[in-house]
Amino acid sequence: MFAHHCTSCTRRQLIFPSQITSMDNTDHGIVVRFTCWCGAEQELLTGRDAERAEGTRAAVVAA
Repeated sequence: MFAHHCTSCTRRQLIFPSQITSMDNTDHGIVVRFTCWCGAEQELLTGRDAERAEGTRAAVVAA
């Protein structure tokens, strides 16, 4: 479980494991895809490598 600020409904929501649709390891970190409570598909870049790639985050999540 983690907290996420949704870009669609603009609310901060708790996201549970049942809402996660995929997790992919990339060179920039772990991309977690999930469905917000409002129904919007969301992505989160996380992991140790994500801290170093913060400047490239938008490019990675958009891919």
